[in-house]
Amino acid sequence: MTSRTAVSRLKQDYIKIKKDPVPYIVAEPLPSNLLEWHYIVTGPDDSPYKGGMYHGKLVFPREFPFKPPSIYMITPNGRFETNKRLCLSISDYHPDTWNPSWSVSTILTGLLSFMLETTPTLGSIESGEREKRKFAFNSIEHNLKNKNFCDLFPELKLKSETEVERRKTVVTQAPVVVQAADTTQTLPPLVSLGLNLGGIVAFSLIVHYVIQSLEME
Repeated sequence: MTSRTAVSRLKQDYIKIKKDPVPYIVAEPLPSNLLEWHYIVTGPDDSPYKGGMYHGKLVFPREFPFKPPSIYMITPNGRFETNKRLCLSISDYHPDTWNPSWSVSTILTGLLSFMLETTPTLGSIESGEREKRKFAFNSIEHNLKNKNFCDLFPELKLKSETEVERRKTVVTQAPVVVQAADTTQTLPPLVSLGLNLGGIVAFSLIVHYVIQSLEME
């Protein structure tokens, strides 16, 4: 059973985070359990996480705000292990460093800051920039398989579905370009040459995108 103090504090934090959102992060509690919050980190443009959406959760104790929450990352990301408690100064691994004045916004800000660093800790993993970009690319489709992501973040769900469809459209355009290039054989030489060159350039761009997509899968 949730304590009144925890409920009151988490409701205040929810109002605060809606009024003053944390950069790159959105968060929602489960309708059935105020002690479990889910968050989405959008990768900053100047980081290897650019283009990625990273789903995780905070599990608060009944004693909150006097005890810290457990922090988990659900989406594969190249920085943290998934579905394991993370050892951070703002998590339940370090109750000795916890400050009851810290809010959900403080926790999420600290999580993003640590994600962008390379400092090792329990629950962190090492990966190169290329691997992180691969995880960022794959995160969109990965999140769509998660019911909590889809239920709690409908706008991000729609955005992700739109991106998935866009990728499919780009891939399926490749044979169309090839077919269009073939029809130029019956045209005058100069016109045919111009169209073929245009088709080759367009086709090469699509092939480059397809190869990049396959490398990230």
